[in-house]
Amino acid sequence: MPYSLAIFDLDGTLVDSFPWFCRTINDVADHFGFRRVTEDELEGIRAASTHEILAHLQLPLWKVPTVARYMRRLKAEQAANTPLFPGVPAMLRTLADAGIKLALVTSDSQANARRKLGESAALIAYYDCAASLFGKPARFRRVIRRSGVDKAEIIAIGDEVRDIEAARSVGIACGSVAWGYAAPQALRAMVPDFIFERMEDITRELLGAHCLIEPSAARISSGVNHG
Repeated sequence: MPYSLAIFDLDGTLVDSFPWFCRTINDVADHFGFRRVTEDELEGIRAASTHEILAHLQLPLWKVPTVARYMRRLKAEQAANTPLFPGVPAMLRTLADAGIKLALVTSDSQANARRKLGESAALIAYYDCAASLFGKPARFRRVIRRSGVDKAEIIAIGDEVRDIEAARSVGIACGSVAWGYAAPQALRAMVPDFIFERMEDITRELLGAHCLIEPSAARISSGVNHG
């Protein structure tokens, strides 16, 4: 399937922010009075749904927007120290050079996103930022309208179960990366259109025969197209 638009998530997909999250979450928990997370609980949380995580943290849904705004401010302070995953600039450049439009839908602010992406920020045609916890479907619809691309030619790529759910709710393909916040087994249980084990799998699947990666870097992708 040829794709004309790829909508990316930021944290856990393009940006390696999970270590920052682990260092920060208990300070945020103390500030807002929800449950702290022990190191032993982290893997279980990675395999849980969003609602299960909120229940485990004893964090009421009404308080989530305030917590999210606070964490965006903390992210801004550490943006320069939150690296892109290796291979992200080359991957985005390869897709853009091949004519695929790029979009970013994230819960982070656009200023933080641009700072984290660095020079790669210029490759993103559409930004829709500061999405609420369950607000990605509306953001996806807005990007789709702005781009004018047919839904059959669009894929959303993220690292969490809610990214898969959001893509399906608006009728576009979904791909999940195995290096982000959610545990790979939790993502596989949702049967996304693709599971990307390595960064170069994204360009290989999206570009197919037109992939610009050198043959020496070729690798059989673990992505399985269920569409």
